[in-house]
Amino acid sequence: MAATETLAAVTGSLGSIGYGLAAIGPGIGVGIVFGNGTQALARQPEAAGLIRANQILGFAFCEALALIGIVLPFVYGQ
Repeated sequence: MAATETLAAVTGSLGSIGYGLAAIGPGIGVGIVFGNGTQALARQPEAAGLIRANQILGFAFCEALALIGIVLPFVYGQ
């Protein structure tokens, strides 16, 4: 019976739990993008403009996934 009561208590916040799980991937992706961008800038400072443009593009793609993750619980939640 305890499992049923716990499930009933969790159902109110399944959307927030889903978004928390959906934010893990973009968070890791942003860390990888900026970490590798920093390494690339340290190795080739003369290519800073191209590296920075690619960093911003990678960041935008990662954050788009996070925005999709925050919208989906509202769309399919009810």
